[in-house]
Amino acid sequence: MDSLITAAARALAAGDALGALQRVALRDDPPALALRGIAMAQLGEHPRARELLRRAARGFGAHEELARARCVVAEAEVALAQRDLNGPPHALVAAAAVLAARGDRANALQARLIAARQWLVMGRLGEAGAVLAPIDVQQEGMPPALAAVAGLTLAELAQRSLCVEAAHQALLGAQQAAAHAQVPALQAEVAEAQAALQRPAARRLRPGEGGAVQDQLLRLDEVAALLASDVLVLDACRHRLGVGGVEKEGSGAAPWLSLARRPILFALAHALARAWPGDADRDALIATAFRTRDPDETHRARLRVELGRLRALVKPWARIEATARGFVLRPTDGRDVAVLAPPIAGEQASLQALLADGAAWSTSALALALGDSQRTVQRALAELQEEGRVRSIGQGRTQRWLAPPLAGFTTILLLPAALPIQ
Repeated sequence: MDSLITAAARALAAGDALGALQRVALRDDPPALALRGIAMAQLGEHPRARELLRRAARGFGAHEELARARCVVAEAEVALAQRDLNGPPHALVAAAAVLAARGDRANALQARLIAARQWLVMGRLGEAGAVLAPIDVQQEGMPPALAAVAGLTLAELAQRSLCVEAAHQALLGAQQAAAHAQVPALQAEVAEAQAALQRPAARRLRPGEGGAVQDQLLRLDEVAALLASDVLVLDACRHRLGVGGVEKEGSGAAPWLSLARRPILFALAHALARAWPGDADRDALIATAFRTRDPDETHRARLRVELGRLRALVKPWARIEATARGFVLRPTDGRDVAVLAPPIAGEQASLQALLADGAAWSTSALALALGDSQRTVQRALAELQEEGRVRSIGQGRTQRWLAPPLAGFTTILLLPAALPIQ
């Protein structure tokens, strides 16, 4: 490695991107291209950075496998910053294996962390956990900055999985590592993650006097306690129903029934749970589920069919009985019913939560993370833009979407997560 390359690498390590560019800006050999790409990434020029890193990887070729793997990792980190999610990060995991085999443990760990963060952004918690499982943040020789990032990633996975105590421990380790690394940005990120655990994460809707509904704000640890209790919970954050603290003896059923792909059944279950311990009016159920205010006999017949389907699904936890004015939810074993609502209302809460992370998202990345079609996401974005809650930059294929941070609460429960469909 020549002196200019060495000097540029040292400048990048010190955060001096302009100083690095002054040394290699006019060179087109693979090491210089890689350093230029990293410098452009530090300056926020992500498209140009990715182009340079790809050219560097092609220039190194098959005979310089280690250098090429490092370029793959660097480009993947830039792509994640751009929220360019082009499917599973298998190439990144393969690059991590090459780096580990060649003794570059730091970059191998970096590759695994990027892959895990990409899985987390896509809501694939199981895959993220599998990538993070081999990582020991206490191992000797781990750079403090990487240890802090690893702690933050483990904490996010724990929060998304509602393992609040594990999240606290991971953030404590990340705080210590960030202090040792003396990187202000990392320290600020850890502090923000710790503060998010103390903010409201959801609302519990309770029946009040005269049929009114009362709101109770819950932190993430309080949400976890409710979901682990023997209360029948209608979780409107993740569109599911169940009793987390009680296994259904001999049923073989999962603790939670996902209604994420069954909007009519979820709407009916939500209306029945909100009306509990009273009954829900037939016409109100029809208006909620079928979005019509002028019901006729066909709507009433369809309501009976859909409630029959819901009745069969909720049988392990409750009965749905007809009353003079409508239908009522009657939990078994005298359990209470709780409705867990997101801290903000609206059908686009998950979309807003993704956009509120400060990154610029493409429509395709949002569709991949949400599990919806691009056309569905485009319609939702158009509605939010009309309301002034999101804005776009660029046009055509370079168009990206942004939203201001959602202050006052944490968006953990609003972020999409891959859940089994029953």
